[in-house]
Amino acid sequence: MDGTSDSCFEVVTMERSGAEQPSASSERRGVGEAKNGDPAEKPLLSEATGAVQSEEGCEQQASLEQSARKEQEQSSLAQWELPSEGLGNQEVIGDNEQDVFEPDAPFSASSESTSPVTNKNYSTLLELRNSEREEQTSQNSVLSESTASGRVTGSMIEDDETLRSTRANFDETIQSEELRLDQEHSPGKAVQQDYHMPDVITVRVQTDSDSFQDVVVKIERPTYHKPFLGGFKNRITGVEFHNAGSQTIPKTRPDKGIQLFCRETQTVFEKNKPQQTKNTTSTQMTKIGLYVSNMTDKLVSPGKYLTAEEYHKRRLEAVIVLQTYFRRWHAINIVQNLREEKRLRLAWEAQEELRRKKEKEEKLRREHERRLNPKTKEDFELLYHALELWKQEETERINRTLTGAERKAAFCGLLEQEAQLIASIGRHKLNADEENQQKATLRFLAKCAQPKRWKAYDGKITEMDTQYTLRARELFEIYRSISMNDIPKDERIDVLLTLRRTVKEHECKLTWEIVELIDREVDLMSREVKECNLEGLRKRICTLFLQYIKTPKFNPEVARILKVPPDPLKLYKNVNFCHSCENYLPSTEFPVPANSRTIGRCRLCCKLDNEARQREAFLKHKLILENLRKSEADYQDDAKIVFLVQHQDLQYMIENIWGCQSALSACSDLYELVMVRWDKQREWSPWNTILLTKDEADAHLRLCNLQEAYEAAFIHRIKHKHIRAKNYFAQIPAMASFLHRSDNQANANEFLIATPIPTGTKT
Repeated sequence: MDGTSDSCFEVVTMERSGAEQPSASSERRGVGEAKNGDPAEKPLLSEATGAVQSEEGCEQQASLEQSARKEQEQSSLAQWELPSEGLGNQEVIGDNEQDVFEPDAPFSASSESTSPVTNKNYSTLLELRNSEREEQTSQNSVLSESTASGRVTGSMIEDDETLRSTRANFDETIQSEELRLDQEHSPGKAVQQDYHMPDVITVRVQTDSDSFQDVVVKIERPTYHKPFLGGFKNRITGVEFHNAGSQTIPKTRPDKGIQLFCRETQTVFEKNKPQQTKNTTSTQMTKIGLYVSNMTDKLVSPGKYLTAEEYHKRRLEAVIVLQTYFRRWHAINIVQNLREEKRLRLAWEAQEELRRKKEKEEKLRREHERRLNPKTKEDFELLYHALELWKQEETERINRTLTGAERKAAFCGLLEQEAQLIASIGRHKLNADEENQQKATLRFLAKCAQPKRWKAYDGKITEMDTQYTLRARELFEIYRSISMNDIPKDERIDVLLTLRRTVKEHECKLTWEIVELIDREVDLMSREVKECNLEGLRKRICTLFLQYIKTPKFNPEVARILKVPPDPLKLYKNVNFCHSCENYLPSTEFPVPANSRTIGRCRLCCKLDNEARQREAFLKHKLILENLRKSEADYQDDAKIVFLVQHQDLQYMIENIWGCQSALSACSDLYELVMVRWDKQREWSPWNTILLTKDEADAHLRLCNLQEAYEAAFIHRIKHKHIRAKNYFAQIPAMASFLHRSDNQANANEFLIATPIPTGTKT
């Protein structure tokens, strides 16, 4: 009974200690040999769970298991000896045998069937397996003895408990013990049980014949589900081998911003549409033996036959009717559009006329204001020019209406009135000069007190005050306070005391004098002296304090704005003598017209002569020259002649050549006239210009071909004026070079226009 128990449990141990799935061939052989014995003693189960057998069956079962074990060892040894022949016993795994493959699941297989064994280690492997078999036999003997005594893992076996459940517990215990023994005796075997790859591994690489290097390798986890690519299955051992793809991450396609693959372009949509097939029908008529009712029949009579000519004639008449109505509708739209354009044009013209009228009224109002309160040099020029016009009108009236002694008396009265008006203009001029000088002083001091400014990269203006600008601002506030006249007595005394403390910071002759004058004014104000008697003293204080402010030692910021006097030695080379005032002045003080050959008189003498004799106003001519220079600067073609011409030269051109009127509309208002280029492709010059109004100038500059836009007589008249301007400015040496250059350019342009270069023709 002991031997029988040992053999039975030994079979169980061998069946559970192999691979996870026993080979199919060993199962078939074991079952076949069992069948050759007593038919009444067949094994109930062929797997590790086995059934209860009789004692005779256990003896036969032990012999059968021993023979099966020998055959299995021979087949496995043959497989290790010839690893290339093992592939012949493998079968390809298709998609039908295994539907799902998880790449992340741990791959486990039998260590005996998957570990590569070479011929060199074959003898060592046999010794290990013999020692292993002996240990298993001794262990099974101990287990069988414990089973015979009725104890399984420390507990008694009840009468109703089957041997099958008891042997199942033994199977698990034996399997774990055998796995531990395999790891102890064969450490080289790769027993994998739920193995997970770490994130970082170390690989030893042989770099030389006797040197190795450890390389740290980072494992990249797959971020996608690997597809099943098929594989192989060993028919003997039942081990499956799966095909593996590359371990690199698949390259993602760049996003182009558009959808390249969609269902609409890759799927055919089918559409079912019923269709009626032809069906032959017949008509039933009344005949012998059949009556068909005609109550629902309709009588159809043929109409008038219409020929092709009549049909087309009818269509033509219909088309004519349609065209008639369409043309009527189109004509109505055209008339409405023309009426709307006319209304807009009239409204625009009325608006422009109103604008011109307002501008003219504003201009007259400004001129009247400038004559009543003249403040600038141009205002006094207009005033003297108006005086001259009034004198000419009165002289003409006296000569026309009076004779003899009355005429002489009228001229004497006219002369006295003219003298009184000139004296009045002189008084206005003195007051204006004083006011302008005060304004210029305040502007100068305000400029010194301005903070430093610069523009940042974002366009914002940054301001910064320095100690010098703060000092200049303090002095500016004090000067503006002491320059005020109508202030209370207490405030005046506070301002004077503040000024006294400010100038006492520096000890010099100027500050002593200012302090003395301040003390004198305070003393006089305490004695109730009238304000009119203190005006001279206050002016002296303002003048000395202004001199104090303009000293860089007391106000360092003023050194940046003061004009540095030039070196007297350098003035000797650029000094001219004025024969009128008999003074030596720099060349900048002499106005030199383009047609002058000598220096002549200085600016001050020319101004006095104009006020005393001619009394001409150059304001309008200066405005025309200023507008002309601005328009030429906008062309950005390096114009030079326009900046050489002075207002005297422009006055000669307007008055003597163009007659002070527009070349097209004969408008004589100089405020409305401008000078522009005759040919806009060439630089402006006195022989390439035309005098027009502002609106006419805008229309002229938009023309592309002057010969087509203007008549030949008008072009001839303009060319004649250009010739007169050439003859006048040809006397000027500075203009001679520009004149010859413009002539060459004009001749080249005329040659290109008159005789174009012929292109090649085919012969």
